[in-house]
Amino acid sequence: MTLDDLARIIAVRAQAAPDESWTAKLLAKGPEKCAEKFGEEAVEAIIEAVKGDRARLTSEAADVLFHLLVMLQSRGVTLDDVMAELARRQGTSGLSEKASRPKD
Repeated sequence: MTLDDLARIIAVRAQAAPDESWTAKLLAKGPEKCAEKFGEEAVEAIIEAVKGDRARLTSEAADVLFHLLVMLQSRGVTLDDVMAELARRQGTSGLSEKASRPKD
């Protein structure tokens, strides 16, 4: 399975009734809940990375990718949008790209 496949599955499931699909149920709760769930999964992946449990990290990383795509779906951002941004950055030093961002 590719990330494109997963993004397509999420888009289809987003159209389901919330009582028929975890994805639809999560999306029905709104972008804030989707972002919260993504954050929870990211923290769990960080914990497993620090612990060094390769199998658990793999599992949590899968959850992170899934919930990232759900969060993007909740705001109408496509995987293609993200990939286009990555392509735009290609060939630019990460340090230069970060330095070019507006300061907060």
